[in-house]
Amino acid sequence: MTTLAFMEPEEPKKPRKAQPKTAKASAGKRNVNGEGNIRQRSNGLYEGRAYVITTDGREVRKSVYGKTWEEVHQKLTKMQADTMSGKRVASSTQTVAEYLGYWLEEHARHRVRDTTFASYNWLITKYLIPLFGKKKLTTLRPNDVRRGLFQLQQVCQCCAQGKDKAREERAAVERKKREGRPPRKNAKAIVGARCCALVPQACCRSTVSDGTVRYLHRLLRAVLQDAVSEDEILTENIAKKLRLNHKYRPKFKAWSRAEATKFLESIREDRLYALYAVALSLGLRRGEALGLRWSDVDLDDGLIRVNQALHRVDGALKLGDVKTDGSTRLIAVPKPLVSALRVHRAAQAQEKKNAGKSWQDGGYVFSTMIGTPIEPRNMNRHFDRLCEKAGVRRIRFHDLRHSCASLLYSQGVPLENIQDVLGHSSPTVTKVIYVDVAEDVTRDAVDRLGFLFGEHDEE
Repeated sequence: MTTLAFMEPEEPKKPRKAQPKTAKASAGKRNVNGEGNIRQRSNGLYEGRAYVITTDGREVRKSVYGKTWEEVHQKLTKMQADTMSGKRVASSTQTVAEYLGYWLEEHARHRVRDTTFASYNWLITKYLIPLFGKKKLTTLRPNDVRRGLFQLQQVCQCCAQGKDKAREERAAVERKKREGRPPRKNAKAIVGARCCALVPQACCRSTVSDGTVRYLHRLLRAVLQDAVSEDEILTENIAKKLRLNHKYRPKFKAWSRAEATKFLESIREDRLYALYAVALSLGLRRGEALGLRWSDVDLDDGLIRVNQALHRVDGALKLGDVKTDGSTRLIAVPKPLVSALRVHRAAQAQEKKNAGKSWQDGGYVFSTMIGTPIEPRNMNRHFDRLCEKAGVRRIRFHDLRHSCASLLYSQGVPLENIQDVLGHSSPTVTKVIYVDVAEDVTRDAVDRLGFLFGEHDEE
């Protein structure tokens, strides 16, 4: 018979007393997301990591590095404080070249005139992309921009961009076309290599001017600002804080009253005399003068309306808008200029009669001998020849606008009225950019203090 053994019931286990956390136990605790942590890497550097929010709304972990724990802790604290204040970190993986192409099509094309867009496109293609295109947009730093723009003023761009090589290649093609043909009368000489493509090489030191560097800086600053405010790819505009050591604005010496008078008297018989008279007395830009049509001119009331300009865009001459909204203006024409325009209109009517069926009537005030618009670059060359013929100091065509402002100012015309003639947004722009105060105005102003030296006795 089996005997059953009765076992004593076990006593319930007493709950274990909670032990205080030791330093070792707390050291292994995981940090809350976003709190961050610091560790020493195998190479001796310290790394701190914390969660941040990117510009596209994602939460990612970012690392900061330093030689000491304290240095990393300081960086980590700042990064966490920025995150708490709402600051976001850049998230784009685009290169600078990719964003520049995107910016041209999505931002610039819809904001600026065709001529300005063409200028932006040329500057970006020739300079900004070769300098910064391969870098990631988010890693571009002020030192990169400063070093790149400084390089443009140190390195010959003719050599760097292969301009002279391209000249020689075009010349070689032209020479091959002329092989075996008899020489043409008055044929232009084929000009190929001028410097670095010569044998032996001779660098021409064609560096970028201060004005171009300033323009590039301004353009890059505008691009990066859109990356910050419009596209929210960047958190700050590194070009905005950059200060470059270059001249703010080149100085131009406008014509004096004697030089301007001598020039107009010397070219009075030229078929485009009225064009230069308009540019010098009314301060029209080159494109505004060449885009002027007879429908914009009222010789009876002596008024000219400036509302369009002629420019070469994408290889074709086109009429477009004037530079700014303020550039659209109605200008009173002095009586001598009205007479000059009447003579010019009569001469143009005779040219139209002589051209017959070849005449292409575009209604332009200043045209070629068959009625077509004048090529702006040809205008520049024609102006240079007239300056040489008149024996006056050579200036740019645009400096006729400077000269107009300075001559008006020297005659006592208020800046507000000069502003209206030139089509500026404020008198400050007129004063800073265009008015070169004549010496006689300055001398007259300081001569009024002659009484300090007893030259003028008080009555």
